[in-house]
Amino acid sequence: MPTGVAMRDARGQLFDAAERILLRAGPNALTSRAVTTEAGCAKGVLHRHFADFDAFLAELVLDRIGRIDQQSTALRESAGTGTVADNLTGALRDVFGSLAVAIVGLITSRDVLRTRLRQVRPAGVPVLTEATAMLASYLSAERDLGRIAADADVDTLALTLIGSGHLLFAGREGSPPEAEAVHKVVTTVIAGTAPGAPGAAPLGE
Repeated sequence: MPTGVAMRDARGQLFDAAERILLRAGPNALTSRAVTTEAGCAKGVLHRHFADFDAFLAELVLDRIGRIDQQSTALRESAGTGTVADNLTGALRDVFGSLAVAIVGLITSRDVLRTRLRQVRPAGVPVLTEATAMLASYLSAERDLGRIAADADVDTLALTLIGSGHLLFAGREGSPPEAEAVHKVVTTVIAGTAPGAPGAAPLGE
C-alpha cells in the first residue's frame, strides 16, 4: 500500500504488522517506524490512533489476550470429546505456536509496557495468566464429566502445563517443537489424574 493511502481498520492492520515483526525478528525489532513500514502506511497513522508507541503495544497485548479468551470458550466446549491429552496438546500448540512467546518477551523487555498493563491486568504475566486460566477451566469441565479424577488439582495442572509449554517453545525461532514432543509433556504432567483405580487407561488413549 503506498504511503499516505487511507487504511481500513487501521488498528487491526497495525496490530497484524506488529505481530509479523515480532514473529519474524523478535521484540528488539519492534519500533513504530518498523510497524508502519510493515503495514505500508504513513508514519503518522499509528500516532493518530494511539497516544504513543507504548500505548500501541499495550493495546496489541490486550487484543491478543482477547483471542485467548475466544480460544478458551472453544476449548471448554470441546470437553468430553477426543482425549484430554490431545485437547491439551492442541491448546498448547495454539497458544505458544502463535504469538504468546514473543508477547511475553516483549512485555519483559519494556518497563513502561509492563507498568501500563498492570493498570488493567494487575495479576500475573499477561498472556500466560490467561492461558493458564483457559487450561484450568477446560480441566475443570473434564473433571465434572468424570474424565479426570474428582480430586485433581486443575489449577496446579494448568500452571504446570503452561510453564512447561513456555519452556518447550521459547528460544526456538522458526522451529516449534513437534506435536509429539508437546504431547509427551502433556501426558507426563497429567499422568496419575485418570479417574478410577491406579492402572486406569492413560488420558492420552
